[in-house]
Amino acid sequence: MASDPWQGHDFAVLFTVLIAGAPTALGLTAFLFSRFTRRARRRRTAPAVWRDLGLTTAVLGLSLYMWGCLHVLFLDQQDQAMECEQHRPEGTPTLVGRRGDFVPLRLVCEASDGRDYTVVIPDYINPSIAVLLLLALVCAAVSTLLHLKQRTTAREKG
Repeated sequence: MASDPWQGHDFAVLFTVLIAGAPTALGLTAFLFSRFTRRARRRRTAPAVWRDLGLTTAVLGLSLYMWGCLHVLFLDQQDQAMECEQHRPEGTPTLVGRRGDFVPLRLVCEASDGRDYTVVIPDYINPSIAVLLLLALVCAAVSTLLHLKQRTTAREKG
């Protein structure tokens, strides 16, 4: 129920992320390993190298996100409540709620004074995902620009 102040992550969404993310990460990893074959190395171009680098950072980001999801998956409501109590900052009054956010990935404990704090998800997960996805976007942009430059050069020659 949306009005429940003690809601965590929706199990169906969490499970779907993990079930869809695992084969996606494995498939992209298999593709990236295929780029190391002798035949693929001979046909390697600068845009392809940047594309593969972008895919690598995206796979790492996806893997970190799934690692964070696994931290939440095995905690039931009671375990989440215990985590909130154990990690409550000193001077924080009673807890009035808990919510699970998927972007950024976190489990937030809400106090009666309006402050909140996160538990369970390691602190390095969200900043690392942000950096990796930013790198993936930069690599994709560089790959696209190099590809367009390569096509323009080929048209001018041809």
